[in-house]
Amino acid sequence: MLFELIREHQLNIMLNLCAVCTTMAIMLLFTRFLRPGRKRILVFMLVLATCLLGFDRLAYVYAGDSTSKGYIMVRVSNFMVFFLTSVIVFSFNMYVMDILKNDMKLELIPRRMWIVHIMSVIGMLLAAVAAFTGLYYTFDENNQYHRSGGFLIAYIIPVVGPILIYSVIRQYRKQFSKMIYISLVLYIFFPILVGIIQIFTYGLSIVNMAMVLVSVSLYIFTYLDINDEVERVHKLEMDNLLEEHKSMKRLFEQTAMAFVTAVEKRTPYSQGHSKRVASVARTLARNMNKSDDECDEVYYAALLHDVGLAAIPDEVLAETKDTEEGTNEILRQKPVIGGEILDNIREYPYLGKSVLSACERYDGKGYPEGLSGDNIPEISRMIAIAEAYDKMTVKQGSNNPLPEPVVREEFVMGAGDRFDPDMSNLMIHLMDSDLKYVHEEMDEAVEKELTCGKYRESVSKGIPVDSTVTRISFKCTPDSTDSKTFSGPSIILFDSFDRHVHRSKKSINAYHYTEYGEVWFDGHGICTGARKMETDKVEEHSDDDGYYITASRYEDHLKIETVSSAYRTESIFALPDRTKAAYIGITGENCHITDIDVSRSIEETVEGDIRRIAEEISFIDRIESDVANVQIDRYRSSTTTGMKVEDRLRIGFHAMALPSATLVWHCPYIVLFYSDDKTVGGKNYHEYALIKLNGEYEAVEVEARNEFKMNKSSDFQGWNIWKEEFQKGIECEVLLLRKGKSIRLYTDTLGIKIENTTIPDDDPREVYVALTGDEVALTDIRLWNN
Repeated sequence: MLFELIREHQLNIMLNLCAVCTTMAIMLLFTRFLRPGRKRILVFMLVLATCLLGFDRLAYVYAGDSTSKGYIMVRVSNFMVFFLTSVIVFSFNMYVMDILKNDMKLELIPRRMWIVHIMSVIGMLLAAVAAFTGLYYTFDENNQYHRSGGFLIAYIIPVVGPILIYSVIRQYRKQFSKMIYISLVLYIFFPILVGIIQIFTYGLSIVNMAMVLVSVSLYIFTYLDINDEVERVHKLEMDNLLEEHKSMKRLFEQTAMAFVTAVEKRTPYSQGHSKRVASVARTLARNMNKSDDECDEVYYAALLHDVGLAAIPDEVLAETKDTEEGTNEILRQKPVIGGEILDNIREYPYLGKSVLSACERYDGKGYPEGLSGDNIPEISRMIAIAEAYDKMTVKQGSNNPLPEPVVREEFVMGAGDRFDPDMSNLMIHLMDSDLKYVHEEMDEAVEKELTCGKYRESVSKGIPVDSTVTRISFKCTPDSTDSKTFSGPSIILFDSFDRHVHRSKKSINAYHYTEYGEVWFDGHGICTGARKMETDKVEEHSDDDGYYITASRYEDHLKIETVSSAYRTESIFALPDRTKAAYIGITGENCHITDIDVSRSIEETVEGDIRRIAEEISFIDRIESDVANVQIDRYRSSTTTGMKVEDRLRIGFHAMALPSATLVWHCPYIVLFYSDDKTVGGKNYHEYALIKLNGEYEAVEVEARNEFKMNKSSDFQGWNIWKEEFQKGIECEVLLLRKGKSIRLYTDTLGIKIENTTIPDDDPREVYVALTGDEVALTDIRLWNN
């Protein structure tokens, strides 16, 4: 069916293919990306293919024409068809040789290529001989073409020649580009395949049509190869430009770092400060979804924020190393000088502007220009956060780093005043995610050995004691051979933000250090900060020279059991209240403690496991209204039952911070949630929002979209007053409005105004609200719907 269709439209197909091939040849003449020699050969091959098919068409047109013109045209056309077939093999061989010589730089062309040249010339001569002898074809009295007995000889050179060429191509295939290799293989084997078919389809010129098609494909694949090469070169250039750009950035960073290091050499207490600030600022930028280039800008500006110190006299730096920059008029010029220095880097104009405004405050009380809010460049606001974090968490001169909770509180209290509130909240979130002082606290390593001279000269890091059973063991050897000198280990029971024992008044206040008491392995003990302590001891004699401690806690009572070769003791402490943490510090006098090992079991201490020696202290012995009173001793340790949020719900309650509360987030929290049993953490629990009345919104693991807004009204008198009022106890009120999926929350507590809209990710039919908090007592909880 296909061959009949081709036979019917053969002349038109041939004419159209000739037109296409001619067009390609003309277009190729205007190509600039090919070498002139290669372009000439390709044009020649396209012209040959056009002529081949053109003469083949003329042979069909004049076949059977008995006129003198027909007689001549038939013979000339058939001669040219056989002649040009060998010429095409010759030109294709030239094309491949050009690639080998000029693209692959082969100095010695394979002999097979020269053999193909000779074969092609022989083919041309045989075509001429056949025209006069009838070797390939003959004509009858009607001027019709007929194949002769030697017709197949005409196929030897067009078949064998390309196969020899392919053997060379195959030999060097790895050096050909993919597109060129495909085009050469196609050019060789497609006409051969079609030629085999033509042997059995007399009257069709599908071989010559195939030659035109592969000639056109040669042009197309050459263009595709050019495109690939252009893309490759472009990519190479872009890679080079990118590497050059990276190299310039590295050079800039190294130069900036060298300059910063030189400046910091003048102030040894701040060495490494600029790089740390730059790293924190970049982390802020990254978490604000800034691009890589924007993050780099933040990093470099923060890295260079202190360059103004280069012009500050040494005596000023020496005098003010332990004071705030803003209190010294000369140091207040640091951002101005830094901005002037960096303004000279005209390629990065943001550097000078960012450094100039790095000491501004969000409330407009900073310097040098008194800018406020969004008028302060965004990078400057990031630098202010990062620099404050580094100064608070790294030792500065004689100032020790602040404990993490205190640092966190500084950002909470500084939001909207000293710092950009959104960036301050992000910094708080990053600190909470870092988990250094909460979630990883249990895993921090304790020293494996201690050398104790004078009593309490060396004390281990605090080992947490909670409701699970903690076991400690170690060896102890005396350092003194004098039998009159006391030698032995002991235990200090304490609480501290950093899990270390402190002695100076300054560090005791900074780290909120409380010491409950001391225990010796012979049964002696001292009660200091605990409400009460009772110790029982039993003498025993054992060959085991190890020391063993078992500690557990239930609410405000703590039990420590010790075992040594001479005594077994049990000490019970009544802590000030349930809110305080408790740590064991191992120490001693004139001894060497080794092989300290700490393990924690899965055993939970329950009521009755520890004998109560003092009455439980409760801060919720007040009036109880619609919902049961609740005392929250630690972060979300207790909650009220869930209260269903319908169209309108108003909650009023009395809140009082517990005596141990010292931080601004020691206050009530509001939880929006769903669970099957209406309790926080219950079956099928989904949490939608956690709002703290101090103006914080906790976005960890919530399953809803929240739009949180907080601002300070004129009623806000400062955070110290806020904490004082909560210690006395205040009345709080929360309003919740529900419309469909949306729940809006309003509250105003001592001037901290909060508005939050919660839209759960799912579509719960019921949403509940519960009250919780941290170190706070909630009483007289009332509900009404107006």
